[in-house]
Amino acid sequence: MGSKTKPVRLADVARAAGVSHGTASNVFSRPEVVRDEVRERVMAAAETLGYAGPDPRGRMLRAGKVNAIGVATAEPLSYFFDDPFARAVMSGVSEACDRTGAGISLVSAANGEQLAWNVRSALVDGFVVFCLEDGSRLVDLARERGLPFVALSFGQDDPTIAALGVDDVAGARLAARHLTGLGHRRIAILSLEFDAGGHGPATREKARTAAYSATRDRIAGYFEAILEAGIDPASVPIYETLNDEATTQAGLDHFFSVANPPSAVLCMSDRMALVALDWLARRGLSVPGDVSVVGFDGVAEGAVAQPPLTTVAQPMAAMGRRAVEMILAFDGRIRRETMDIELVVRASTAPPRAGV
Repeated sequence: MGSKTKPVRLADVARAAGVSHGTASNVFSRPEVVRDEVRERVMAAAETLGYAGPDPRGRMLRAGKVNAIGVATAEPLSYFFDDPFARAVMSGVSEACDRTGAGISLVSAANGEQLAWNVRSALVDGFVVFCLEDGSRLVDLARERGLPFVALSFGQDDPTIAALGVDDVAGARLAARHLTGLGHRRIAILSLEFDAGGHGPATREKARTAAYSATRDRIAGYFEAILEAGIDPASVPIYETLNDEATTQAGLDHFFSVANPPSAVLCMSDRMALVALDWLARRGLSVPGDVSVVGFDGVAEGAVAQPPLTTVAQPMAAMGRRAVEMILAFDGRIRRETMDIELVVRASTAPPRAGV
């Protein structure tokens, strides 16, 4: 049986070049302090032995920094590329990392066991955590690492969790008040998940006990405005979606299969709202002539949709930038910051037709 070749170490190079280990180390890490002739001798020995230089991971780990930010989600890896909200946040993360010279490591997995391994083994200085589905699990895993992390959602009312988010109640209230102010009385809600994997017709009572706080808060904000307008909350249908095309379309099928369909739809994400615009157009329903649509996020695609989408805009790129800043400048203090939102009114909303 053949013997396994031992890896060439820096000590081997130093011995072959006839210099101390410290001098050989300086050749690779601080070459300017080594005389030219010595540096050339060490490099020649390294080339002869096949030594490519010290592993940068070891040097960075010894220094306590690897100069990389982990961005973690319990969604599949494709989420970072397919979801317009994630793409907008990642543009801010990338901008902040470019500015500071830090790298980015995307951390996700198709199952909980693999996710745990990926979080525990990621070579990063801290985590930006997308607290969408299974957010509490991600928070627990990030906390176990003992590294700084920032959750992009308040998720849990836990003051020990650093978080960046928006006031979801206020944002949803803005969206619903806009529709009631235009005169809409038949309003339907396309909701994010209440609990993992849930989808289908839902009730306001179920929403009150939803596991996900963003869903609970947005439902609460919608109904604050609906009640202010004197609309019977029992007349407002809710459809829980997976924030994807299939379940959003199923929700629209449900809303528009009745005798008196809604004149307006509140969507808890721009992704849903953009699907709704396409669905309504394919069925010959005019937006906003027949149906008004309001989204939530403020993604770039909404501005160029047909028609351009009215939405509650979150500062997504700014959230990504700020999250990176909080991790790189972490001083031991836990910060929870609420970022500003605004209602952006575009051409997807208008008063209902007379008599509607």
